[in-house]
Amino acid sequence: MNARRMRASLRGWGGVGAMAVVCALAAVFALLLPRTQPGGADGPTGGRGVAQGDQARAEACEKPEERSLAPSSGDLDGAAVQKIRKRGKLVVGVDQNSLGWGYRDPNSASNGSASNGSGSKDSASNGSDLKGFDIDLARAIAKDILGDETQIIFRAVPTDQRIPKIQEGKVDMVVRTMTIDCDRLKLVSFSSPYFQTGQQVLAPKGSGITGYDDGSLAGKRVCSAKGSTALEHLEADKADGTLPASTNIRTTVPNQLDCLVRLQLGEVDAVVTDGALAASQAAQDPTVQVVGEPFTDEFYGVAMKKDGADDLIRRVNQILEDYRKNGWQTSYDDHLKKYLGASSGPPEVAYK
Repeated sequence: MNARRMRASLRGWGGVGAMAVVCALAAVFALLLPRTQPGGADGPTGGRGVAQGDQARAEACEKPEERSLAPSSGDLDGAAVQKIRKRGKLVVGVDQNSLGWGYRDPNSASNGSASNGSGSKDSASNGSDLKGFDIDLARAIAKDILGDETQIIFRAVPTDQRIPKIQEGKVDMVVRTMTIDCDRLKLVSFSSPYFQTGQQVLAPKGSGITGYDDGSLAGKRVCSAKGSTALEHLEADKADGTLPASTNIRTTVPNQLDCLVRLQLGEVDAVVTDGALAASQAAQDPTVQVVGEPFTDEFYGVAMKKDGADDLIRRVNQILEDYRKNGWQTSYDDHLKKYLGASSGPPEVAYK
């Protein structure tokens, strides 16, 4: 990169003289390097050292779902867990618009009485009208830490506000179909994974769109949610040519469900999102379908603060150890089986 910048800056210098200066500078740097870098070409800032450092960083995050802390059953409870106990409530960021995951029961008497999409208002009491796989898990965490699953405050958090709400301390954790990935691990911490999925395409039936990497998205308008891994993949694949250059990915929305609305209105031609979410959206609208195979391998985790919450992360991981054995399958059958089919069970877990 530095060499390219230097060559660009030389265009106005005028030929041979400029190149002579560059050569002289290069010679000086070559003489200085052995003395200023004890490791020579293999030192920490030069030659293979740089390549090895970059490679080490990449390898360190090859499997982000395996980088959570080992579980603790309570003997290591610290300030983060005690803060929740002192408050007497667990505050959890969730979705209220994803069928099967976090949604409001239309038959509930309290439906519509609380939290809005911005997450600025708490759900009524313990959010008894909220249902879903993520909601069941959040209640299990509250029951373990506080002894009562109703001692919980649900805050509806848009897709693009999940990380900010954690960083601002507005919630203790987010349980909202949130993929564990390397970039997010720089900003928040995650539990071990509790669900496995992959990115897929949602498109109208008869649209001719058949998948992500088969060229059928050429010339199409594709919607994704801001702050989602779907958008990350779309941008990266558009940049490196994996996605056709004619694919329009400019339409982004705060909440993933808004993409389905855009699709229904004819404002976009397809949606890219987690296959688990796409399936539940297809169940809500019989005119659309999930097409193609998953083109990523992703894991959902419970997101928490990056600093000062190690005891809470460990405690949640212990809760998940127990929940995978007793609770996970029942919740899956209740909320997701009708959309996703039979399950092979929760993902296997490894810790750093």
